[in-house]
Amino acid sequence: MNGTAGDVVALVPAAGKGLRLGYDEPKAFVCLGTDSLLTRSVDGLRASGAVDRIVVIVPAELLDAARGHVSDDVTVVAGGLERTDSVRAGLAAVGDAAVVLVHDAARALTPPTLIARVVAEVRAGRSAVIPVLPVVDTIKEVDIMGAVVGTPDRASLRSVQTPQGFDAHVLRRAYDAATDSSTDDAGLVERIGETVHTIVGDALAFKITTPHDLLLAQALL
Repeated sequence: MNGTAGDVVALVPAAGKGLRLGYDEPKAFVCLGTDSLLTRSVDGLRASGAVDRIVVIVPAELLDAARGHVSDDVTVVAGGLERTDSVRAGLAAVGDAAVVLVHDAARALTPPTLIARVVAEVRAGRSAVIPVLPVVDTIKEVDIMGAVVGTPDRASLRSVQTPQGFDAHVLRRAYDAATDSSTDDAGLVERIGETVHTIVGDALAFKITTPHDLLLAQALL
């Protein structure tokens, strides 16, 4: 995919197994109402009006199945064993993009307006932007035996959502420098010394991981 310089491209890693949801099929293919989580996530990106192209990354054996959940204008590519490998495969397909979003397929109810706000912040000159929400529960740090060793001040803590938005060159540098696996793209950007900025997230952008999450999403629909 060559693309056009200045494009906003959204990467959607969709390799979750769905075991915690209680399904044998991949989590991204689980239905929420009449559409799968993957379909709804892709539709939300498109509805934002801020995304030019979408790249879905799945295990090689699921390429055909994934194509059945998205329209023909969505690129589907094979990922790797680890999430970082999959995002690298997605980056190889974005061409000469200016902005890259990385969005969880499991955040199927993410409002299009949140997606547009992330893109707008990167377009305005931020190299990395993530949506966050305040942590409402008390957090405890524990050791391997389960004993509490600390209580962080939750006033400075935030729960991170997606899409995470990046200047494409910055995200490529972060992945070029990465030597281990990570589930947080912004964390890789932090490691190369770039500042990650936050914007206010949205409660609807929660990650559907457990049966309770799926029931909540069904109720919200």
